[in-house]
Amino acid sequence: MISFVIPAYNEADFIGPTLRAIRDSAAQLALDHEVIVADDASTDRTSAIAEALGARIVRCSNRQIAATRNAGAAVSKGEYLIFVDADTTVNTAVVGGAIRALDAGAVGGGADVRWEGRAALHWRLSVAMLFRFFRITRYAAGSFFFCRRDVFEAVGGFDETLYAAEEIWLSIAMKKRGRFVILKEHVHTSTRKLDDHSSWEIFRTAFSILLRGPRAVRKRKGLELWYEQRT
Repeated sequence: MISFVIPAYNEADFIGPTLRAIRDSAAQLALDHEVIVADDASTDRTSAIAEALGARIVRCSNRQIAATRNAGAAVSKGEYLIFVDADTTVNTAVVGGAIRALDAGAVGGGADVRWEGRAALHWRLSVAMLFRFFRITRYAAGSFFFCRRDVFEAVGGFDETLYAAEEIWLSIAMKKRGRFVILKEHVHTSTRKLDDHSSWEIFRTAFSILLRGPRAVRKRKGLELWYEQRT
């Protein structure tokens, strides 16, 4: 079985297309699968929409992405885990690529990420450069992260002392256990961070993380890019 795990907080505007994309991809690939939405204290219709579309709901009140991902994984049953952000849409090619990589012995991996909709040229170039770096270093973006359950459990899952960049540290931990791959196939993710936050806020947050490393992501303060919704 393949377990799709989706962390969510007030994702009523996005969760529908995300779940439909997973459902359609799983159907085309004839996958034995389950979809789990870890609802982290949403105050909107996230859970109602997800449940209507066949997802299993796990309710938690972490307000922390790593702990919420782990909460979804903890109740899942699949041999393979695929973590998908609630504003990200997958397709048959990327899901199939992930499963083929795991079947071939990879311990985990990620995929390229592209914007859903229009984004300014400097953002498109920035993302292209970022994911070239991720491909070279073999870091997976949290919007699409796949792995074997046994390896996920062996490394302790996502580090719950981190409020952001938890997928980077899980990538590092998994690379020590075996082959970790970044697929050529891609997913699409929303531009909402660009819509909700100024360029200055985004670059300031990124620079802080690059400069301070894990110290910059051990508390929620300063990470409004992930924890503050303005629209």
